[in-house]
Amino acid sequence: MTLCHKAAASAWFRGSLAGLVLLVLQGCASAPNANPRDPWEPFNRQVHSFNEGLDEAVVKPVAIAYQDVTPSFLRTGVTNFFGNLSDIWSLVNNVLQLKPKESVETLARVGVNTTIGLAGVLDVATELKLEKHSEDFGQTLGRWGVPTGPYLVLPLLGPSTVRDTAALPVDWRGNLIGGVDDSVVRNSLSALRVVDLRAGLLSASRMIDSAALDKYSFTRDAYLQRRRSLIRGYIGEPNSPQEERYDLPEPENKTAPGASPPPRP
Repeated sequence: MTLCHKAAASAWFRGSLAGLVLLVLQGCASAPNANPRDPWEPFNRQVHSFNEGLDEAVVKPVAIAYQDVTPSFLRTGVTNFFGNLSDIWSLVNNVLQLKPKESVETLARVGVNTTIGLAGVLDVATELKLEKHSEDFGQTLGRWGVPTGPYLVLPLLGPSTVRDTAALPVDWRGNLIGGVDDSVVRNSLSALRVVDLRAGLLSASRMIDSAALDKYSFTRDAYLQRRRSLIRGYIGEPNSPQEERYDLPEPENKTAPGASPPPRP
């Protein structure tokens, strides 16, 4: 594929996604009594169903086969390699968010894993207690006051928001795999990354399938809570509630004034 063809294909895909978002913003009416966080729920549910069907038919079976056939140490190396690439983009966003401690730690992670860790195949930085600080451009926009906007489910890409969708073109530019000139190598790495990510979520998806009465609502609420917790306390999320914790013990019942305490067993 020539450079012109690659540029045209990339422009077509990004233009199609931008057109889809514009269509949603302009043409999708809110459902009656709509959730204010999810005013386009009917549309989002249709895209969610499409993504679920594609996952069940193609992505999930490939991920299961990859997990069954590939030795665990090799899968770990693949995950570490892509994690090191993502740390490079996280470093850029930590700098853009003016986080000095996180920027220094992420820079150290990239340096250690790229050199001693053999291009990131070995996660030496974690063994050295260098914390991972994953950031993307959507979080950077939130850091500087851009509101989240409504929930939005994207074809193939899954859960998002208007802010995170607007940040996607920048995140794509920060994806080092996209800069590989050889189309065969680039596409192979991209496919392997998707399969590796999906394989890492197999156990979580089985839990959701068995526990969630409404998988769409569960996925939406989990995504929004997660993104809110990542940006909580910054200018863009001044009123974000404290993240719910399910691993803490229930508070003890307080005794009413004047009442006798409950008898000890």
